[in-house]
Amino acid sequence: MRALNTAATGMQAQQLNVEVIANNIANMNTTGFKRQRAEFQDLLYQNVERMGVTSSDAGTIVPTGVQVGVGVKAGSVYRVTEQGGITQTTNPYDVAIQGEGYYIVQMPDGRDAYTRAGNFSLSADGQIVTEDGFIVSPGISVPQEALGVSINREGVVQAIMPDGSDPQDVGALELARFVNAAGLEAIGDNLFLETAASGTANRGQPGSVGYGTIQQGFLETSNVNAVTEISALITAQRAYEMNSKVITTTDEMLRAATNLR
Repeated sequence: MRALNTAATGMQAQQLNVEVIANNIANMNTTGFKRQRAEFQDLLYQNVERMGVTSSDAGTIVPTGVQVGVGVKAGSVYRVTEQGGITQTTNPYDVAIQGEGYYIVQMPDGRDAYTRAGNFSLSADGQIVTEDGFIVSPGISVPQEALGVSINREGVVQAIMPDGSDPQDVGALELARFVNAAGLEAIGDNLFLETAASGTANRGQPGSVGYGTIQQGFLETSNVNAVTEISALITAQRAYEMNSKVITTTDEMLRAATNLR
């Protein structure tokens, strides 16, 4: 019976759905996290009677035919890149992006990675780095004697010097935009890599046309909505239960058929 395999694909699909939802909920407090959404597609159909064929010598046409579906498959797990909330931290090296763009991170292997997480720090050399110690492009060094830093909306970093002189410009943060940000490859640690699907990174300064602005002393929270995720989890659970019930019912029908005398 087709129903066994069809329901099995439904259970597998809902298992994936629950796994995606679980990952979203687990990252509710992850800085700059973007939630994901599982999307599904129906499988091929078996044509018991094809629509559009002639049904008599008079040339009458079958209007709808008989097609029986054989289940569901995962189409994609889409990353929703909408803006997350902005929360104040008062840490001068915490910077949030309000709008489009990703910070550019220089990986140890020479590649560029991209992140929305702006919880930065200073290295022992005075460079602005991520929490894993990776340099934030373009590589900004703060003088050892500086009392602090100021970062404006355009990403310009200024060092506050102890002699009371005007703040000293030490560099400016860069942002990268992508034609299809959902096509970036997540590699963990809040980092993404460019792919053929995302398109090439377009670099620019914060505040310029199409790029977001920088807010010092703030962090972008995840865009996970707890109520939405719990509702989706309940829906996925019910769908899983219904598919399992289809398998149980089909098994009972097969048992009844084999017990016929």
